[in-house]
Amino acid sequence: MNARTKSNLDNRLRRGREARHVLMRAAEKVIADKGLARVSISEILREARQNNSSALQYHFGSLKGLITAIHAKRSEETRTKRAEMMNALLATDPKPDLRRLCEMMILPSFELSRTRPDFRRYVRAFGHQLTLHEDSAVVIVAYGGGGASGVELAKLLRQALPHLSEAAFWQRMDFAVRLSASAMYAEAKRANSFRGEKAKIFLVCLIDALLGVLSAPDSSRLEEASTGHK
Repeated sequence: MNARTKSNLDNRLRRGREARHVLMRAAEKVIADKGLARVSISEILREARQNNSSALQYHFGSLKGLITAIHAKRSEETRTKRAEMMNALLATDPKPDLRRLCEMMILPSFELSRTRPDFRRYVRAFGHQLTLHEDSAVVIVAYGGGGASGVELAKLLRQALPHLSEAAFWQRMDFAVRLSASAMYAEAKRANSFRGEKAKIFLVCLIDALLGVLSAPDSSRLEEASTGHK
């Protein structure tokens, strides 16, 4: 491959990446404003100022492919932020308590939403979907790519909650994930979301709620102990 051919190929790849980025951000904006059920491909193309009517299909195959790409990109950003925060936490506190671990469940997404309007828009567009999913929310999040930091966080949470049976732990985690997603979505819909005194109160109260959900007694074990059944 000569230099001119390589340069042309590099330019095409760059333009392709730029087109994908513009289409993904346009889709987030339109979906945040109208909701996924009422969005059309033509609206996304118009928001992206894309004159080629087949651009979305060319880059993503379908609207579903576009949505999948958006989730993959945002999951990657969340993983990176969580890994950064987890590394900082464990460097200073190798055995964090349950409250600090609850903070790690929500702080990566909260910080990204606080500092980046595009991430806030993503939460406003898709934050509620996880709460409505029929499958385990924990499994969905893990499939989306919790990464090594997600695995480590789950491990530390399990160690911090020895009073829960295995089944109760994962059920509580499902509740916690759905609660976090619902709360983040509601906050993202608020004017001046993730900023100011209201955002500080929101964060503290959400962490308190997660702590309560996870630390409450395991009534199934109490019943087993009182009846002698397993």
